[in-house]
Amino acid sequence: MLLMKEATETRAPLPVQSVHVAAASAGSILVKRGQLLRITALQDGAVASLFGFSESEPSVHLSVHHTRVFSNSYVLGAGMRLVNNRRRPVMVLGKDSVGQHDLLMPASTTAFLAANGYDGQLGCVEALTAELQRLHRQQPKLPDPINLFMHVKLDQQGTLTPLPNTVKTGDSVTCRVVLDTLFVVSTCCTGIAGNDQPGAVQLAVAEDLSDFAG
Repeated sequence: MLLMKEATETRAPLPVQSVHVAAASAGSILVKRGQLLRITALQDGAVASLFGFSESEPSVHLSVHHTRVFSNSYVLGAGMRLVNNRRRPVMVLGKDSVGQHDLLMPASTTAFLAANGYDGQLGCVEALTAELQRLHRQQPKLPDPINLFMHVKLDQQGTLTPLPNTVKTGDSVTCRVVLDTLFVVSTCCTGIAGNDQPGAVQLAVAEDLSDFAG
């Protein structure tokens, strides 16, 4: 099963963790190998721009580009392995109540948002940078995100068409993490039509599905 632990996992169970990420901000959570990461929308229309950084090697990060090539797909679906820039799996997508996520759009910046009519909105890049600074983390590269809950269509001609976000409060994705990883999620305005309303999310980490509340 997609969310079962590996038989070789021998460490002692860790307590459940939960982090609230307010709309138009960024938050982070450390997930150890074998744990489950659940990201839950707390407001309709939320988008969770997900970044992941290796705990042991600063140059290694969750890579949307390598994930697309590794899986030969532009669509994130159940059972898909999300890999790092060394093509090693970081996590596998299991439970997913949405089924619509983006693997193509870059993170927004404050300057991009201002230039496109989103005055006063903080960009995802700036929110990510601030969270890494708060954690005293220096990353040599800031990768593009995996945009959970964002709905963008890619047609046969290669045209990207943003579609209205259909996420409802309580929608979530759950992944089994296979490498110790610091995950950062930005809930800032994306600047992508139909997916541009910031919404709060919850990050939760547990050993098994039964450990999650609700």
